[in-house]
Amino acid sequence: MEFVTDYGLFLAKTITVVIAIVVVVITVVVSGARSRKSTKGHIEVKKVNDSLHAMEYTLVDAILDPDQKKELVKAEKQKEKGKQKEKKKQRKQSKSDVAAEGGDQRAPRTYVLDFEGDVQASAVANLRQEITAVLTMAAEQDEVLVRLESPGGMVHGYGLAASQLMRIVDRKICLTVAVDKVAASGGYLMACIADKIIAAPFAILGSIGVIAQIPNFHRLLKKNEIDVDVITAGEYKRTLTVFGENTEKGRQKFTEELENVHSLFKNFVSDNRPVVDIADVSTGEAWYGTDALERKLVDELKTSDNYVSEQCMERDVFQVSYVEDKSKVDKLLERISLTISRSLEKSLLEMLQNRNMF
Repeated sequence: MEFVTDYGLFLAKTITVVIAIVVVVITVVVSGARSRKSTKGHIEVKKVNDSLHAMEYTLVDAILDPDQKKELVKAEKQKEKGKQKEKKKQRKQSKSDVAAEGGDQRAPRTYVLDFEGDVQASAVANLRQEITAVLTMAAEQDEVLVRLESPGGMVHGYGLAASQLMRIVDRKICLTVAVDKVAASGGYLMACIADKIIAAPFAILGSIGVIAQIPNFHRLLKKNEIDVDVITAGEYKRTLTVFGENTEKGRQKFTEELENVHSLFKNFVSDNRPVVDIADVSTGEAWYGTDALERKLVDELKTSDNYVSEQCMERDVFQVSYVEDKSKVDKLLERISLTISRSLEKSLLEMLQNRNMF
């Protein structure tokens, strides 16, 4: 019996090791596939108004009795009829003006884009495609809503992302940025371009500052008698290094470069959002929504869900997304990796539960 138990434990360990190796291999393969830039993709558009109506009708069908449904449908028809009459009246009144200006008589639209930022601001690859698509259709009476979430990251990545948003403003189209969780550092660099910034009460905003961290292993290498030669052409080609010996002069130059970036950051925020006291908000601190409102970093406390719902009452709202096309191999590898990960997680939880750890 003891032999069977030992063998079972050995077999379980062996299977665990094999599965772990398979997961690692698949992860490496998937990561390599993701690192190859996809040259193909497509734009997906969803009318948000229809989605909200579908949810409403689902609840109505489940909750109300037949008589109540009839009354509601009747009231909705009358309401819609009144709206159509009002629209027809407005179109008739403005028809000559619209024709003179060469415009159209359609309802104003709001285009919703999502940006989920990482350190490299890699989502800018999709953002630029989405903005290009929207600008082919958007007019001055329309609006673009960007639901932005980012803790910040590399200067050049978020600088490019901000430049993409600037394309909307340059076309005289209203840009609104909504922050539900966090828009700090590079995230706020993007947000400050907007005509209006809304944020949830506990969203984090600000952190108008610059940070850099560089580990140095020179003393460890020196202790083990390992030399590292850093050869440069140009006095400040390399200020601080990871393996070489850093000098005070190099540190001073590195600090000077950070201060220059900070000045660019402050000037950019000040130019695009002059209502803020830049000296007060550029200390590198971050604030929750209510405090950010006091410092005029945002214009209104409101979740993006509330804002979108309000827009649907008056406008046609469309969510626009750029989706990269993936090969069948990539999809298969991702599916296998996800399945194995979930299986391991489930097995681990069951093992812990069996040991009365929960």
